[in-house]
Amino acid sequence: MSEQVLLIEENNGIAILTINRPNAMNALNARVFEELDQFFTQRYDDLSLKGVILTGAGEKAFVAGADIKEFAALDLEGGIQKSKTGQDVFFKIERFHCPVIAAVNGFALGGGCELAMACHIRVAGMHARFGQPEVNLGLVPGYGGSQRLVQLIGKGKAIEMLLTADMIKADEALALGLVTHVTDPGKEVEKAYEILTKIASKAPLAVKQVIALVNAYYDKQTDGFAKEYTDFGYTMATEDAKEGAAAFVEKRPAQFKGK
Repeated sequence: MSEQVLLIEENNGIAILTINRPNAMNALNARVFEELDQFFTQRYDDLSLKGVILTGAGEKAFVAGADIKEFAALDLEGGIQKSKTGQDVFFKIERFHCPVIAAVNGFALGGGCELAMACHIRVAGMHARFGQPEVNLGLVPGYGGSQRLVQLIGKGKAIEMLLTADMIKADEALALGLVTHVTDPGKEVEKAYEILTKIASKAPLAVKQVIALVNAYYDKQTDGFAKEYTDFGYTMATEDAKEGAAAFVEKRPAQFKGK
């Protein structure tokens, strides 16, 4: 039986997904993409799931890139299809109904950096390193790196990273806004779990719509302001909104049901 490439553990409505290819620095191969796609497709609208943590096995790498061995036989059409398939999986993560946090425990390079950026929040250990080194291979990013890196850190620094292929350390990633927290090594998942536990106490339908609204800002086909007033009306009519208002008035914790 072949080794599991995606380990899944779930506690209190929070799933921890561990990419399990430590001997390959957790490089993204076709099987990893298939298993990520399967998880995020099957749980896409499962409101019992309150959050997801993505991390890598071992201490060296979150994901050190794509599996370059799979690139050798690709031609023009094969390259286009491989890129599109990866982007489709990462869009499912970005558009997932509950928060997905990347717990970056080492190298996040190329496809690994792109995977982390597709998550809603990024937590990094002090030894983490980020980079998009595709130009070293005569390539450009294929899984959204040229777009999300600009969104997260701005055009100037993004284009410098993309053109030089330089890696940045966790503290610089924090200063640039690429990550939101830096932890001691080995504490990345713990910090991510802490954040998700807080979010899990909020109204799940409101959490879902907030994620969709933030994504709408970057969707050129969507009027984000119009979506906001529509979603405000939608959430206003939910049972959770009535419960939230009642709990506020009665000075008690709200008991949200996702309705």
